[in-house]
Amino acid sequence: MSGGGAWRIGLAILAHVLVIAAWHFFVVWGEVPTYVMPTPWDTLQALVAGDYPWWSNIRVTAIEIYGGYALAVVLGVAAALVFTWSRLLEAAVMPVLITFNMIPKVALGPLFIVWFSYGVVPNALIAFSIAFFPIVLTTARGLREVEPDLLDLVRSLRGSRWQIFVKIQLPGALPYIFSGMKVAAILAVAGAIVGEFLGSDSGLGYLMLQVQVTLDTAAMFMAVALISLLGVLLYGLVVVLERIFVVRDARVT
Repeated sequence: MSGGGAWRIGLAILAHVLVIAAWHFFVVWGEVPTYVMPTPWDTLQALVAGDYPWWSNIRVTAIEIYGGYALAVVLGVAAALVFTWSRLLEAAVMPVLITFNMIPKVALGPLFIVWFSYGVVPNALIAFSIAFFPIVLTTARGLREVEPDLLDLVRSLRGSRWQIFVKIQLPGALPYIFSGMKVAAILAVAGAIVGEFLGSDSGLGYLMLQVQVTLDTAAMFMAVALISLLGVLLYGLVVVLERIFVVRDARVT
């Protein structure tokens, strides 16, 4: 890891520590009731206090987020590639995708429950539906941001459409693809939790609704922290992959 990368990580960790410290002192010095806002220590203790199935709910939410996100990445990049190859198909399908993206994803939850019942599948589909469009847009733009003269040169050398994609378009589009993946990572987390709020029998969002009844605010804070951690891990994975593929390619060229 470069010195600049280590410095950024250290600064990020310090910022989080300062936020947690400010949270603690705000609750203690302000004498805020625990049922309104627990201290960080009270929140951490919620993992072992009570009889909450934390780990099974973490697993369910992780499957929903990562499964829906992975599907969005695969289908989003594939759709952008097809649109790049066929302007006619893009002109026909892209307006439909835009219209679909305008539909509030909260409105899709009841429909998905009717079609797929309760469980991981409808929530993963909501995560997919909200993360798909940014990947399509950014990838399609990146695939077109190729110098026309370079494309003409490869075509004159009888390069196939697949070779042009793999050797020319895809490497040039990687910064755009990863930008879309970063935005989609945040949206996928929100989509999965929205699905759990609307109708689910497991997951961290479902657990938050359960502990809300008993005013166990510490458990609610812990659920929020775990959801954020799942999102941070996904976002961090995208950043690592970006540094591996984009930064490495930039150094090579």
